[in-house]
Amino acid sequence: MAGGIDFELFHNEIIDKNDKKAVLLFHGMTGSPFEMKKYGEFLFQCGYDVFCYSFPGHGERISEIEIVKWQDWCEFAQNKYDNLRKNYNQFFVSGLCLGAVMSIYLAEHNKDITGIVALSTTLFLDGFCIPWTIHLLPFALSTIIRFYFTFPEDDCFGIKNERTRKSLAKITAKADIGMDNYPLNCVDGLLKLSKNVRKNLKNVKCPILCIHSKFDNLSSIKSAKVVLNGISSSIKEYIELNDSYHMILYDNEKKFVMNTVKEFLEKLIIAEKEKEVV
Repeated sequence: MAGGIDFELFHNEIIDKNDKKAVLLFHGMTGSPFEMKKYGEFLFQCGYDVFCYSFPGHGERISEIEIVKWQDWCEFAQNKYDNLRKNYNQFFVSGLCLGAVMSIYLAEHNKDITGIVALSTTLFLDGFCIPWTIHLLPFALSTIIRFYFTFPEDDCFGIKNERTRKSLAKITAKADIGMDNYPLNCVDGLLKLSKNVRKNLKNVKCPILCIHSKFDNLSSIKSAKVVLNGISSSIKEYIELNDSYHMILYDNEKKFVMNTVKEFLEKLIIAEKEKEVV
């Protein structure tokens, strides 16, 4: 089993050994598996084995966040995928924010992914809370400023629901499960990864579900639109939310989001089984 705040949820009793299915989850920028826990538990209850691990420099290793590169995240994700994929008939990847971008990256480089669920995909930092200073990023990265400057998390914490926002703020203040700011090096890594992903979108051919809020405070719906317009998948679905911010797994429409994901995955599994019969 995984240690710390990473988690692995297994179904020990599987009736049909040819129907093993799993979901590999990826958390967001400066976040940790903690933010994916309820989502993971929901998927586990739906019959999936579920896995989620901290990106290098994140979670309990946030001291490394100033030195890791986006390629380190990619290598990490690919290694996890390689170790798990061979054990399952159907294998899905899903993520939030940076995690959504990484899920798409894996689909660009692995043709045996059954499907993707991209939540609040962050190819661009253009949400309503992003400060104007983001435009100074190229200059800052070329100076010593890159090691000292951070973009602060806005007061809404990516959540529109005030009660949930206050509750989550208390939890994160007591536990080392994420950061309350965006280090410059991490922001740079996300944008470089996103640029790389945008160049290779045509390589994505597996089914995808994109869910994005019209009022995402970190990244506008432009990111989801770019993905859907650029991939080669024949099955691609888009759901636009109207009562949430960036953290859609915790906000006002969380139940709708999870049920939509459940229905999407079930449809793909049924389609896969029909292919086997034919």
